[in-house]
Amino acid sequence: MTQSIISYFSQMKDPRILRKQLHPLENIVFITTAGVMSGCESWDDIEDYGNAKIEWLSSFLDLKNGIPSHDTFNRFFQLLDPKEFETAFLKWVQSLVGSISDDVVGIDGKTNRGSRRGNFLKATHIVSAFADKQNIVLGQVKTDEKSNEITAIPELLEVLTLEGNTVTIDAMGTQKAIAEKIVEKKADYILALKENQKGLLDNVLSSFSLLNPVEDYTEEDFGHGRIESRKCSVITDLKYIDQRDEWKNLKSIIRIDSQRIIKATGKVEEEQRYYISTHTNAEKIGKSIRSHWGIENKLHWLLDVAMNEDESTKRSGYASQNFSIVNKICLNLLKKNERKMGIRRKRNLSGWDNQYLLELLKF
Repeated sequence: MTQSIISYFSQMKDPRILRKQLHPLENIVFITTAGVMSGCESWDDIEDYGNAKIEWLSSFLDLKNGIPSHDTFNRFFQLLDPKEFETAFLKWVQSLVGSISDDVVGIDGKTNRGSRRGNFLKATHIVSAFADKQNIVLGQVKTDEKSNEITAIPELLEVLTLEGNTVTIDAMGTQKAIAEKIVEKKADYILALKENQKGLLDNVLSSFSLLNPVEDYTEEDFGHGRIESRKCSVITDLKYIDQRDEWKNLKSIIRIDSQRIIKATGKVEEEQRYYISTHTNAEKIGKSIRSHWGIENKLHWLLDVAMNEDESTKRSGYASQNFSIVNKICLNLLKKNERKMGIRRKRNLSGWDNQYLLELLKF
């Protein structure tokens, strides 16, 4: 019953020396996943969870040497090759969702601030890919700091299946090589534009001052105590874009005019943002840009609020990076489960109800 998931991870190379492999790799990965699914946040928590559930776990795991200690869990994930773990994770996700199409794949980074504590000056920074319609994490790559996203994003793009989808990235990822890589993967792109591409931004600003948009699309939102309006204007005449031929398949430049009115105070906030894209349809572009924030609201926020990831102090070896993968495995399973309840309630229930936990793990 559990092998449908664990089989994707059992093929990984065990990083421990043979004489110290008292507990099979499958046991460590499964107990960790089940524990985190049920609310565990530390290695001590996972050891305690295993001991509390030992009779149930023994019904399908070989526990002749008992439950691994918290030190064993810690050492294993410190040593486990994260690239191998990420590869297994990608294969499992693909089995979970199959091929995706016409989705918005947002790519963005998140810093695990707790990993900076103690003697560690640099926090772990993870760049993730999130499919908005599928509501699932597709993959991740670690960098040492935010500025290295430029090199991490192509690495992540390389391993993803993106054909027929739209990739959205903030201004850090607005690089010619990244645009080319997305097109190579037979996907479209919408890339945010800021001062890091000053020449291109100046050309876009000039275009909007000299040319009329070919198409507009406006969205309005009246929830959360505010009135929001977002107008997406698209120009496809690129004659004022000096480097237009250097951006692979570039077809449009975009301006988003947003206005927010706070109902309680009447305060008005206005903002303009600019993008480049392979798309030309204003409605599709506007909705895709809106969907990009799903990676913040549906992934990063949940990792911090529901999984308490930002407070994790795991740092030695590959522990932080690998535990981030475990968190995403659990979050994917919790979100894909159709029971109508929040992540916190699902985690609680999976800790209390073994059958529900198996329902999650068999999805």
